[in-house]
Amino acid sequence: MIRPILKMGDPRLLQESRPVGEFGTTQLHSLIEDMFDTLRAANGAGLAAPQIGVPLRVVIFGSPDGLPSPRYPDQPPVPRTILVNPVLQPLGDEIEEGWEGCLSVPGLRGMVPRHRRLRYSGCGPDGRPIERIADGFHARVVQHECDHLDGILYPMRVRDFSRFGFTEVLFPELAAAVAED
Repeated sequence: MIRPILKMGDPRLLQESRPVGEFGTTQLHSLIEDMFDTLRAANGAGLAAPQIGVPLRVVIFGSPDGLPSPRYPDQPPVPRTILVNPVLQPLGDEIEEGWEGCLSVPGLRGMVPRHRRLRYSGCGPDGRPIERIADGFHARVVQHECDHLDGILYPMRVRDFSRFGFTEVLFPELAAAVAED
C-alpha cells in the first residue's frame, strides 16, 4: 500500500525512532512492503520508516533493477537493501560534499557534507545480520536515510545556503524525474 510521505515541518520527522524488537513479524513485513510501494510510487532512492509516520529504525534504499536512480542519474546504482536497526561506523576522516534531495523536502536540493566511506551493519527483516562497507554515493544514501531515524533532515546539515535551492532551477534536466516532488 502506498502511504503518504510526511513533509518537512511535521514534528514526527524530528523524533528519534525506536529500535525494532521483533523480527520476521507480519507487521514488519507489511511495513517494508508499504515502504517499497511508497518508494516506487515516489520514484525515490531511499525511504525511512519515519517518513511514512512509523517511528521505527527501518530504512530501505537502492535499486531493484541495478540501474541508477532517476533522481541521481549520474551516480552509480546502489544495491537494494532493507536495513533494520542500523549502526554506522565512519571509515576514515574524509568528508565529501554532494547534492541531496529528499521525498520529505520536495522540490529542493542542497549540498551536504557526508563521510566518504563507512561500514554499516544491522539486520534484515528476518533478523539475519547485515554488514557492508560503502563509499561515495552508496555511503551518502545510507547516511541520509539513517539520519531520518534520529530526526535529522538533510537541510539541517547544509553548511552553505548559497548551494541550496529548487531542483527545477538548479537541475532543470531532472525536472521530469522529480516532478512528483
